[in-house]
Amino acid sequence: MYTLDNQFMQYSCNVTVVGCGGTGGFVAEGLCRILPAMAKLLLIDPDRVEERNLLRQNFYITDLGMYKSEALAHRLAAKFNRPVAYSTLPVSMVKGTHNIVIGCVDNGLARGSIAEIASPRGYQAQRSLSGWWVDAGNGENYGQVLVGNTSTAQLCPSFGAIKRRAVYRDICVALPLPTIQRPELLKQVTRVNNCAAAVAQNAQSPTINQVMAALVLEVVRRILDGTCPWMQLYLDMETGALSSVYATPESVSSITGISKRKLLHNEGR
Repeated sequence: MYTLDNQFMQYSCNVTVVGCGGTGGFVAEGLCRILPAMAKLLLIDPDRVEERNLLRQNFYITDLGMYKSEALAHRLAAKFNRPVAYSTLPVSMVKGTHNIVIGCVDNGLARGSIAEIASPRGYQAQRSLSGWWVDAGNGENYGQVLVGNTSTAQLCPSFGAIKRRAVYRDICVALPLPTIQRPELLKQVTRVNNCAAAVAQNAQSPTINQVMAALVLEVVRRILDGTCPWMQLYLDMETGALSSVYATPESVSSITGISKRKLLHNEGR
């Protein structure tokens, strides 16, 4: 079984959450519980907490009027006794290394900006990718989590035998970006009524974001441990079903149209 590469854990662990609303707020708190002490956590969201957000998002009355990223950062830093950084700037303006970028946004423009920071270029893109973009999206009673990190023309995952602790395992270091796996995500427009309003109108389950956050956290936990085999997870709360797509040459081939043989040959297997 192929597992997603986590070589960045040998040097740094910088985790960035983009979007601190419905799913992102719960993800941020969960990360404070599972991230190693050395990990750096950054929360990005330019929106402020409104009263309608209190119904479903991870905020309280005392947070009203504050930036979402700021309110969460202050509360979580005090609760878990660990530094939590925040930014109210657009993600495209936030500099730094992002080993894991967790996207919890609901529009194509924001996802396009995440793609810019999540996809390395040039030599790095070809030889040693630095991390992963974990993208979460949902509707009324369903959702998906997608994982990727490269937009290079080859779209080729580096599937190969890497010696680690004297044991040879198949490691995947590159997968197509979530916006390449699902191009329609880039066409998604910002909702006129936000998720909180949708819940109030019974257009969205009041628990969907907590369930999605749990899936995101499990993906991140497994990436950190070097045991994550998935590139896609799909949730259907109507039927109670959870389905997965494994990070394999066959899966990437079906998405990119590149033959499995070529994928493996390009990586020197």
